[in-house]
Amino acid sequence: MRMPELATASDGAQVLEKNGAIGAAIEKLTGLFKDRCSTSMALREQHGHTTTWLKNQPPDAVVFAETTEEVAEAVKICAAHKVPVIAFGTGSSLEGHVNAPFGGVSIDLSRMNNILEVNAQDLDCRVEAGVTRKQLNSFIRDTGLFFPIDPGADASIGGMAATRASGTNAVRYGTMKDAVLGLTVVTADGRIIKTGGRAKKSSAGYDLTRLFVGSEGTLGIITELTLRLNGQPEAISGGVCPFPDVASACNAVITTIQMGLPVARIELLDEVQVRGCNIYSKLDLPETPTLFLEFHGSEAGVQEQSETFSAIAEEFGGGPFKWATAAEDRTKLWAARHDAYWAGKSLKPEASIMVTDVCVPISRLADCVAATAEDIRNEGFLAPIVGHVGDGNFHVQILVNLDDPEEKQRTEDFVGRLALRAIAMGGTCTGEHGVGQGKQKYMAKEHGEALDVMRAVKLALDPHNLMNPGKILPQS
Repeated sequence: MRMPELATASDGAQVLEKNGAIGAAIEKLTGLFKDRCSTSMALREQHGHTTTWLKNQPPDAVVFAETTEEVAEAVKICAAHKVPVIAFGTGSSLEGHVNAPFGGVSIDLSRMNNILEVNAQDLDCRVEAGVTRKQLNSFIRDTGLFFPIDPGADASIGGMAATRASGTNAVRYGTMKDAVLGLTVVTADGRIIKTGGRAKKSSAGYDLTRLFVGSEGTLGIITELTLRLNGQPEAISGGVCPFPDVASACNAVITTIQMGLPVARIELLDEVQVRGCNIYSKLDLPETPTLFLEFHGSEAGVQEQSETFSAIAEEFGGGPFKWATAAEDRTKLWAARHDAYWAGKSLKPEASIMVTDVCVPISRLADCVAATAEDIRNEGFLAPIVGHVGDGNFHVQILVNLDDPEEKQRTEDFVGRLALRAIAMGGTCTGEHGVGQGKQKYMAKEHGEALDVMRAVKLALDPHNLMNPGKILPQS
């Protein structure tokens, strides 16, 4: 699909030339949504991408929907004119998920931010897709419950489900695939379907909920979600533990998990990332590979878990394990962890960041991180490593000059080696960022013949390839 040309209005604003299928679709959308349908270039570029390193590819128009029914009407209009549709939450994704390589209409769900019901006795709730994780946790705080999935950014719940997000709590509480009980989805032809429900298990039919979770908007648009909640723990303890090197820290993690210690969070920051956090978040940690940890449970339980981990750390040359007993101290530590992206950037403010992630079986974690660190040294990159290492997932943030073609190519080659290294170790090219545009080239290597099955599912549900085209599935 050709991008429509732009004409300059007399007031200097750029407006879309209303011609062809996209022009007809925008005309109908404008009639339905009035000023909630915009062709402003600035707004379109904001909905192309935000934090990704990939080229901005803006949609032709942005529609702000406020109900599931409005999403369905917008999709029907786009389907009738064979115009692509891209769902937009908060724009915090990292692999070009919301880019519009074939043009089309971005449907912004941020105004669909109502918490529809909370069933405290059943530990579940129902929310619209635009609700953010912080908004939800603030709303349910007084019920004694919390929603544990925390990818760092204050992402929308719909976007988190679409990318199968996880975060620091995943080692204990799982990822979005474990948290989502049911969905309301608008399909490519504008139908509204419901999957799953409030029951904690079911043997009735295909598991369509899991099909849409992680589909990145390529099969349908998620508009409502039924979520599993957790009780707030009686006691929380945590802290930081330095190690002499990354391998020792990873081996301590492996032993911790293999022993069955019910750690809630266990995060690795290499010495470069620690330096960035000290600068950006005003910490005073020793600049050496460090684990951030947190334990949830009873007072006696978290005491025992902390003492057991201290012994494990000592075995691998780590320590001392410095407890953060006060809630404000723990909050400061985890705020620093969640600000790792900006902390990394503070090390070289003029640079761009190319962020990537992989996930490997826990037994291969030390091997993969060590090989990656050596690759970074060989390339001479400034590239902090940080990760949710309790489940074998880690991230690399390469500070790069994207205007230098040679440096950009070396960085892309490094990302490719990392992805293939993880796959060769029985892992995946992305543990939580998703595929989007950036990881498509590794899908065949990771999935083989199963990729054709994915294409068949896509064809069955979206025969005209209108739902977020150009994502996940590489061209065959």
